[in-house]
Amino acid sequence: MPTLLIVHHTPSPAVREMVEAVHAGATAPEIEGVTVVVRPALAATAVDVLAADGYLLGTPANLGYMSGALKHMFDLVYYPCLDATRGRPYGLFVHGNQGVEGAVRAVEGITRGMGWEKAAEPAVVLGQPGKADLEACWELGATLAAGLMP
Repeated sequence: MPTLLIVHHTPSPAVREMVEAVHAGATAPEIEGVTVVVRPALAATAVDVLAADGYLLGTPANLGYMSGALKHMFDLVYYPCLDATRGRPYGLFVHGNQGVEGAVRAVEGITRGMGWEKAAEPAVVLGQPGKADLEACWELGATLAAGLMP
């Protein structure tokens, strides 16, 4: 059964809402035959990444960059997973109170270096997530999971 790994750093209620919406989309009743695994960025390992067929990455934009926790996960898994995970799909969701461009650019640079394929445009939320923002997160989760369905 294909596995979708959701890796997130959720220091705020806003990012927590986004993770919950992404997870709800990925586990919607119409998504069949896909296992969804959720890991905090500081707990995710190379074993988790190698075992997954696709990835959803969530981070706040901290000082114009991805969270240190997500960067730490990438540092841990980069070499052990580099060749084995090329071509796998990923999606990204980012929250910020100001610009998030630096965080998006950083994650896209690392995933490009790993050879991962962007399966959808990032879900980006500035400020408190509204209904449309959470729906976009739900869609992101559903899109990634549906793409892995057997």
